[in-house]
Amino acid sequence: MLIDGLIIVLDLDKFEEFMESRGWDPYKPNIITGSLTRLVEDFVKKWSGVIIYGLDEARGTEEAVIEIPYGHERIEDIRRDLKRIKDEINRLGASISIVVVKDYVTGKPASSRREAYYGTPGRKRAVRLLKMIKRRGGNRILVLA
Repeated sequence: MLIDGLIIVLDLDKFEEFMESRGWDPYKPNIITGSLTRLVEDFVKKWSGVIIYGLDEARGTEEAVIEIPYGHERIEDIRRDLKRIKDEINRLGASISIVVVKDYVTGKPASSRREAYYGTPGRKRAVRLLKMIKRRGGNRILVLA
């Protein structure tokens, strides 16, 4: 069943290069990916969201797809919380791009990255917008709700 909600896609900008420059192991959590894991978990709990894809406690989180049923009703509060996530990641020395799109949500975790990113028209649109802002330098929050 599809219901109105918000699709949120977030991804650390140029993080592979960032990790290489610091000599970090990509298969172990570090201060940034560990913090992003905690921040995403807290965000999802607060807004009764669903992690569709990306939360990885074993390796640390670099990207995530989140759905919040009926979230558009509190979009300004959600935007404020996403800004806090961005500010915290920036404070730690990395950058992050976040896209929020109002569309139908499934509320069901994806079985693969492909399904998470392209499984619904709304997710596909959000990923396309994320790639666009990352090409333009990233470290932005784009809200279309």
